[in-house]
Amino acid sequence: MNDQVGFVLKVVFLSTVISILIKAGAPWLAIPARTWMVLIVVCLPSLVLASVLLWRWQLTRSPKAE
Repeated sequence: MNDQVGFVLKVVFLSTVISILIKAGAPWLAIPARTWMVLIVVCLPSLVLASVLLWRWQLTRSPKAE
């Protein structure tokens, strides 16, 4: 139980830090407002997470060579 609370606190802390960095640093970034850039920024996290989960799912389903 203590490990779960610690993990949740770490995630909340890191999320807060990343949020503050985005809020403070985003105005200084010169990112062009293009349609493809928006699609990449919106879709990339989901695609990365889906590929990692698919990879882990395949690892758990494959027979272990012993």
